[in-house]
Amino acid sequence: MDITYRLEGFEFEWDETKARSNVEKHGVMFEEAAEVFLDPFYIVGDASANREEREFALEMSEILGLSEQEAKSRRTRGLGNNAPIKTSRSYAEIFRQNVFTFTNSVLIGIGAILVLLGRPGDAIVSVGVMMLNVVIGVIQESRSKYQLDKITLLTRPTVTVVRDGSKRSVDPSEIVRGDVLLASAGDQVVVDGVIIGDGQMEVDESLLTGESDLTPKQTGDRVYSGSFCVTGSAFYEAQKVGKDSFANQLTASARTFRQILTPLQQEINLVIRLLIGLVSYFLGLLALIASLKNIPIVESVQMAAVVAGLIPIGLIFMITVAYALGALRMVKMGALVQQMNAIESLSNVDVLCLDKTGTITANRITLERVHPIDMPMVELTRLLGIYAASTTAGNRTSEAIAHAYPESAHPVWEEIMFSSDRKWSALTFDQPDVQGMYLLGAPEILQSVVLLNPELQTQIDQWTASGLRVLLFAHQPEVRSLHDSDRMPQLPSQLTPIGMISFRDELRPRAREILHGFVNAGIQLKIISGDHPGTVAAIAKQVGLDPDLRTVSGIELAAMDDLQFTQIAEEVTIFGRITPQDKARLVEVLRSQGHYVAMIGDGVNDVMSLKAAQLGIAMQSGSAATRGVADMVLLNDSFAALLPAVEEGQRIINGMKNVLRLFLVRILHMSLLINSAAAAGVDFPFVPKNSSLLLFLTVGIPPFALAAWARPGRSSPGLVRSVLHFVLPAALMMFLLTTTVYIGYLLQTGEQAIAQSALVTVAIMAGLLLLPFVEPPTKFWVGGAPFSGDWKPTLLAIGLLAIYAIILAIPPVRTFFDLVLLDKQDYVLLAGIVVIWGLILRLIWRNRWVDRFLDIDLRLP
Repeated sequence: MDITYRLEGFEFEWDETKARSNVEKHGVMFEEAAEVFLDPFYIVGDASANREEREFALEMSEILGLSEQEAKSRRTRGLGNNAPIKTSRSYAEIFRQNVFTFTNSVLIGIGAILVLLGRPGDAIVSVGVMMLNVVIGVIQESRSKYQLDKITLLTRPTVTVVRDGSKRSVDPSEIVRGDVLLASAGDQVVVDGVIIGDGQMEVDESLLTGESDLTPKQTGDRVYSGSFCVTGSAFYEAQKVGKDSFANQLTASARTFRQILTPLQQEINLVIRLLIGLVSYFLGLLALIASLKNIPIVESVQMAAVVAGLIPIGLIFMITVAYALGALRMVKMGALVQQMNAIESLSNVDVLCLDKTGTITANRITLERVHPIDMPMVELTRLLGIYAASTTAGNRTSEAIAHAYPESAHPVWEEIMFSSDRKWSALTFDQPDVQGMYLLGAPEILQSVVLLNPELQTQIDQWTASGLRVLLFAHQPEVRSLHDSDRMPQLPSQLTPIGMISFRDELRPRAREILHGFVNAGIQLKIISGDHPGTVAAIAKQVGLDPDLRTVSGIELAAMDDLQFTQIAEEVTIFGRITPQDKARLVEVLRSQGHYVAMIGDGVNDVMSLKAAQLGIAMQSGSAATRGVADMVLLNDSFAALLPAVEEGQRIINGMKNVLRLFLVRILHMSLLINSAAAAGVDFPFVPKNSSLLLFLTVGIPPFALAAWARPGRSSPGLVRSVLHFVLPAALMMFLLTTTVYIGYLLQTGEQAIAQSALVTVAIMAGLLLLPFVEPPTKFWVGGAPFSGDWKPTLLAIGLLAIYAIILAIPPVRTFFDLVLLDKQDYVLLAGIVVIWGLILRLIWRNRWVDRFLDIDLRLP
């Protein structure tokens, strides 16, 4: 083979005989070290090899990685990381979930029976509307999937791989088993493997285990795909790739986005469940009547098709359409909606939690001031520069120090990387010009091991009050371990402070304007950060919040019992020195108190709190883990899309309120009509074709228009209750209207076809007359709903009435819908009756007669 390896100064090609010889020269039997030398490109070790064997092997090698030729060969042999990207549902899943629903199954079954009975026309009409909804739903959701997949591919991170002794960036799909990969802070572990080399890192495995504690990793430790490097960096060998990796072996449910139903969805689902029960009752009643009266099976199936139409499949679809339209608008405004209900969810939020760093601020910091303590400024800046240059866990803080005070890196004897839990980092040097332990951390965390005089504490307080982030630099001259007996980081005792450093955060554009907009909308803000509470409070002042807001620290929270914690979560706005666990707990407590909570974050430490909130919002520049669990992603990290998103959510709710008014009027009216016809023993008032025409003109086209034309504006909670003022009088009056017309024409003519045509005509006229009452264009129409001044729904009603007139005027079309042409005076009479009906209905709404009769308060929202 053409792969070259270095082993303590000499090179050899992989050959078992040579390998055996070289290993045994160093005093280790080949059989004992077989697992150590399992992969030819690098001496890595295995879980079965002990730490001494791994360390021995690692000391003898340099990281060269695979050659490009070997990587290509392994990919050809099926050892590549070629598992498909799972960013959302597949197209097959979208199709299946739209088609195979309970209500669709009922209608498809009825349609199939109609075809078998020789009534294909009835089958087409009965199932046609449902199929149209399915087609549009599949198209809309497929477009959303395509957009999400495209953005995911554009933002998909590359990984660093070592090939032919050089590092380069590749797409994760190019990885093969045996590759050497580099993971640095913020990187995702993309395949399962084992740590090699002398690197160290801490990883977040919360997406895999649900535990948010960071897990330290060093030589020989295993890492799993789906975890994230939070601090440090290390090389790891790819051992399980593609479908064999841990992440790809998770169950489908573990990989899917969490689904939290909004209040709108919960109420709509309640309505659907009640209606399914009602339809089941009617179907049983019709079956009983058919058996007692020996009604022909064809006629029985036709009646069943009409009854099944009471299940408002269009209502469910209208929610999907409203969400899809909102998502489309929000993409243009700079927000990617990953959960269809996220926009509507945002309009329900009454508590907004924000992570300060990277959310309110732009994740860009500059070193502001340095204050030496009993040390010349030149020496302090030299030590700071060496510290920043030598750390393997670079972050924005160390980058700011290194930029201000460039120095060369020094060999590190031991390192403790910074984490959001500890709030400190440390390096130990054993060099003539820099020796001992050096710690950089939050003053209140280090105060247990560092003695600060009152003057220094005053300086810290002043810097903090001005909005600066303050860190303390301390030293201990001894060279000893920074870990305890369990290899866990521990603060050394008797540290000497040698300097203080302050940093300034840059606020995000429009942060002040957007946060003020939320406050004016009555939304409580909770600013949560790992920084000092005083620093967070100062940032809050900069964005215009009340300077007297209460603050609390994570240390104080840790000392509280559950009752105190809950009270503080409700009352306090500023939370500082907060751990990821505290963030998630704050969100959970606020939810338990009945709040609708949104969380905005950007880092891996925000993942658990985003998952705990009803609505999770991430920054585009945030970690892949944060974006992955978020319901909404702010493109270009801009707050500008948030207030429009709130308005869009209000538009969705108001539009669905209008849609629900129409659907509930139709359902309640039809239920009363069918039940009364069955009780009176008269012929069934509808056949599938003219019932479908009525449905199409009154609750088929109008809901689309009402959803598209809806306006923003805060509405009262309780969607169903808020529409009952409109629905109850309208449905009862329409029942009286249609029953009177149907029975009157049936008694007068004795022809069911004429009575059915008159019934359909008056029901369409009355149904369309409801549109100007739903969106009153003038004050005259106000009664069932607030004044809007929008003429579009009224003009739509006129247009749909004209379409019905055209259908009646064309004999083949009229015959297709099982309608007969009435006399002209009949149409004039029916129109006059509907006008009188509308005036009476307006009077009932305005005088709240139904409310008084039922002794309930159904006030307008």
